[in-house]
Amino acid sequence: MNLARRTAALAATAVLCTAAGPAVSVAAAADSPSPKAPADLPSALHGTKDPTYDGVWRQSLALLAQDAAGVVPAGKSVDWLAGQQCASGGFAAYRADATEKCDAKTAVDSNSTAAAVQALAALGGHSAQVEKAAGWLKSVQNQDGGWGYAPGGPSDANSTSVVIGALAASGRKPEGVKSQQGKSPYDALLGFQLGCDAKTGEAAQDGKGAAAESGRGAFAYQPDKKGALAANADATVAAALAGQGKGLLVEPVSKGTDEKTEPLDCGGSAKPDVHRAAAGASAYVADLLEKDSHLTALAPGATDPAPDYANTAEAVIALTAGGHREAAEASLKWLEKNAEAWSKDNPAGLATLVLAAHAAGSDPRDFGGTDLVSALNATGPKPESAEPAQDAAGQKAQSEDDGTPAVWWIIGVGLVAGIGIGFLLSGRKKK
Repeated sequence: MNLARRTAALAATAVLCTAAGPAVSVAAAADSPSPKAPADLPSALHGTKDPTYDGVWRQSLALLAQDAAGVVPAGKSVDWLAGQQCASGGFAAYRADATEKCDAKTAVDSNSTAAAVQALAALGGHSAQVEKAAGWLKSVQNQDGGWGYAPGGPSDANSTSVVIGALAASGRKPEGVKSQQGKSPYDALLGFQLGCDAKTGEAAQDGKGAAAESGRGAFAYQPDKKGALAANADATVAAALAGQGKGLLVEPVSKGTDEKTEPLDCGGSAKPDVHRAAAGASAYVADLLEKDSHLTALAPGATDPAPDYANTAEAVIALTAGGHREAAEASLKWLEKNAEAWSKDNPAGLATLVLAAHAAGSDPRDFGGTDLVSALNATGPKPESAEPAQDAAGQKAQSEDDGTPAVWWIIGVGLVAGIGIGFLLSGRKKK
């Protein structure tokens, strides 16, 4: 996840939700203490940059990716994440002193909570925390069935998507989690998709991450003030994954089972359906990737778009989850060649790449010559075990006869608790 976008989202939410209970306010943000120096950060935390806006998020992704790679995370790292939970069940982006009780000023949010649920559910042994967090998410569900970043904020595709992944990770069927109006998360998600009256294949992005032109099957982050929808690459990737009822941890796709992407079905009898919607979103994402194999975004103050590594990696996860292995292959190779500098000392970035490689059936321990797993481990406390998973006979996932590196992730799949994204997606927010 792009930290700049997450930070901008939190600031935007403050403006929209100053009367929404625990949501952060502009005044509170202005009065917040200065970022801690790296030496003052918790020793259990992954990463050394200021965690104010992404501490729980990056810790959750790091632990989720370690678990997917067959690594047993450091106990104190897991304890730190679990300890960030408020009594209500929600998680804030970061609490410097978790011994202090949360109150109305504690800015709990759906994205941090949903990410923590996915990680703790996958790790196992934290059913109480997972259930409490899932209960909190249900308690702040909007009447349209979706979620905004902060409680009480208007629903958006990204937040709704990351919560869908969390619900699935907690063992719930997202379609069964309904608001008082009887609306499910999928009802809300379908409301963000550009339908059959939109054009096909047009996807020029503007500086705020939204698409300047419509595109059939794409998703908007939110409707504008007039209710119009504009295609957004971030939102579309997140929805493509969430529409399948999955989160960022996706089991490796078997070779030989590839399915071609198809544009949003606009047949005369076609009715709104989340699986159909996810397929249309996947086709839109595949079209975006066809030219350069990666997605782009404009950074604040920039005039030219730059590669969006995080969203490209999430696109790989979404496409492979939908069985579109071939559509994701070129993007995975592009990441192998180009993402090293971006992911260096970046726990969330490294974790997303690990999860992308894991989903696509690639080896994150040899990702374009880089050992992503070791690099991720180095951003936090020493893991309890950094070795690849072992098979039932206790043998390392490696041929003892010829020394051929094993496809370690196949062995590890059976050890990973199934989970359903959130971003995702994504879980990212529009500036």
